[in-house]
Amino acid sequence: MEDYDSLLERAQAKIPQSSLKTERFEIPKVRGHLQGNKTVITNFKEICDTIRRDQAHFLKYLLRELATPGNVDGPRLVLGRKISSSIINGKIERYVNDFVLCPVCKKPDTTLTKEDRITMIKCSACGSKNPVHAKI
Repeated sequence: MEDYDSLLERAQAKIPQSSLKTERFEIPKVRGHLQGNKTVITNFKEICDTIRRDQAHFLKYLLRELATPGNVDGPRLVLGRKISSSIINGKIERYVNDFVLCPVCKKPDTTLTKEDRITMIKCSACGSKNPVHAKI
């Protein structure tokens, strides 16, 4: 008869790695294509829904960071020049770190509020309230 620890180790070894994920929040990767000299992000609305932020706020940040004109066309975002997806994904990751994840507990359960002229990030998981240091 095997002891509990050896049975547990054997069971954990049989679990596939993909189901061992502990993160409940994943930053979505952009999906899109090039159309002439423009970059089209087809899942822009999906990204905004996942990070639970206003499209206008997120759009303003992306356009400023990428230094390009752009507009929302339904669920898509059309950028005015060719930009690689790795650069766009990097900007989205930075946005999530600055405007979505709580600086105290690192959970995505946050909302943005304005107090006077200061944008505050309020966490509903731990209750902290901090000023956002990034400009938009």
